[in-house]
Order: sequence, then structure tokens, then C-alpha cells
Amino acid sequence: MTDFPEQQPQHPTYPPRPPHDPAGPRPGTTGWASGGHVPPPVPPAPGPAAPSAPRHRARRGVGLMAAVAIAAAAIGGGTATVVERLTTDGAVAAAPAAVNGTTVSSGTTGTVTGVAQAVSPSIVEISASSGSGQSTGSGVIITSDGEIVTNNHVVSGASQITVRLSDGKSYQASVVGTDPAKDLALIKLQGASGLKAAALGDSDDLRVGDQVVAIGSPEGLTGTVTSGIVSALDRDVTVAKDDGGQQQQSDPRQSWPFEFGGQRFNGDTGSSKTTYKAIQTDASLNPGNSGGALINMRGQIIGINSAMYSPSSSSGSTAGSVGLGFAIPVNTVKADLDALRAGGGS
Repeated sequence: MTDFPEQQPQHPTYPPRPPHDPAGPRPGTTGWASGGHVPPPVPPAPGPAAPSAPRHRARRGVGLMAAVAIAAAAIGGGTATVVERLTTDGAVAAAPAAVNGTTVSSGTTGTVTGVAQAVSPSIVEISASSGSGQSTGSGVIITSDGEIVTNNHVVSGASQITVRLSDGKSYQASVVGTDPAKDLALIKLQGASGLKAAALGDSDDLRVGDQVVAIGSPEGLTGTVTSGIVSALDRDVTVAKDDGGQQQQSDPRQSWPFEFGGQRFNGDTGSSKTTYKAIQTDASLNPGNSGGALINMRGQIIGINSAMYSPSSSSGSTAGSVGLGFAIPVNTVKADLDALRAGGGS
């Protein structure tokens, strides 16, 4: 019996296997490479079943995000460049509006300069004449038709009162009412209108150390501005109580006498006296500042300057301010206005 080599069964449908398969199946095909030549690999056709498809989709996603980021950066840079160019060319006017208080007028708010500009037109110089001489003081306009608050000792006993405004205009004035107990007086200009009235503040809001400005006419120097702070509050100041008889201050270089702490300053206060609570300030005050304004940094009147210490020199004349001045609180003035307008004090 003859042995024959075992024969492999042939499948009736598929062709016979090639004798040599050096490259294996060609990716992406269902057949085999013919002969020994292997053609270049062909990328797999896209399809949901392809194993490399998710990796390709992830790469496309990353690439898309990178492209969007680059485009956004380019647009943002372009926008910034456009804004910068517009701002440089002056076409963007809204940018400065974000900063408040940068104009010249607003910049003076809260400064001595701003207070002086705002209030000086409301402060006047008062010249009071009598048979015994003439005195000079200051006053504050409180109505547009010429009502003026001043110290009683400035106008007491005067037969003629002349008022000069900050613009140089002069008016005759008459006494409306006086309150010797508070050293206050109200006078009225004759034929005046359209004047700038001062704003009256609240002296109860004052604190020691607050900055203040004083405006008046010391030694006849109209519109003199000085500044300082509130040194103390509620000082008991005693002054001569002049009930309208003989005018006591005939020499404008002599300051009004007062007493404080049991001591006398600037002369003898006499036998008739009155005491009131005063604001103490180190703002420079000199003879002629009496009746003028003590002002807060908002431009509001918070006191009427009424007394100041001016020590005498060896020659007997008065020296300059030593930073010891007193003012009647404006709340005292406001409480007394109705009585002054009625002709007397409260």
C-alpha cells in the first residue's frame, strides 16, 4: 500500500493560500499582497468601527480649541489696538468720566483757596462813626437784599454806618436789632439787592482740630483770609455789655476787651459784662476781624469772630495775633435771628 502525503482540503469558496506571505494582510483590505512586493500602507477608511477614529476625533477637538483660542487672542489684540488708537486720537471721550473731582473748580473743594473764593463775596467791611470816633469791623451777608450779621460792639452807639462790599461798592446801613447779651447785631443795607448770601452751617458738628478759615477786614484790609483749626469748644468768654450808649471802641487799632479764665485781655471790660460760650481758634485774628466769619472747609459759616488777644508792645500799641481768638457759634446766631429782626435780642 502506497503512502501519499496528506492533502489539505480545499474550501470550495476561497482561493488557495499563496505560497509566501512576507507582509501579512494589507491593512484596510480583505485580500493579500501579491508576490513579495508590499505597497505603501493606505490610511484606513473612516468609520465608526475603526479603532483609530476616536484618537483622530480627539486630535481634531484639540486642534479646534487651539484655533479658537488663537482667533480670540487675535480679535482681543485687535480690539485693544483699536481702543488705544481711538483713545490716542481723542475719539473716546467717556474715559475721563470715570475719575471724579479732577476739574480745576472741583479741585479747590475743601481747600482754603476754594473757601475764600466761595465766601469772600459775602463778607463786608463795616465803618461805624460816632461823636467819639470811628471803629472798623466786619460783617456777614445773610440775605440777598442786604441783611448783615455783625458784633454789637462794632456798631453800638454809631450815628452812621458805611458798608463796603468785596467788589468795592459802598452802601449806607441802619441797625435793625441788637443783642448786647450775646454781642450780636443785625444791620440792613439801604437799596441793596442781588447780593451773595453766605450759607450758615451747624456749629454743633464742630470738633477740636477741624480746619477753619477766617475772613474779615483787620486794620481796614478788606477781604483778608487766614486759616487755622478749632482749638477748643464752649469757652466761657466775657465781654463788655454795651447797651447802645456811648460807643466804646473809638480807635480801630484797639481790639475789644474781654475776660477769660479770670484774666483780662485788651483792656478793661467795665462793670457791665456778659458771658457766652465761644469757639476758640488759632486762625490769625486782628482788630477789625470782629463781626467777620469763621468758616468750615465746606464754605459754611460756623461762627462770628468776636474777640482776639492782641498783647500790647512796649510802646503801648497792639501787637499782632498770637493765635488766641474766639467766635460766637453760628447756632447761637440762628437762634437769635428772629429776635434781632424784631428789633432786640432774645
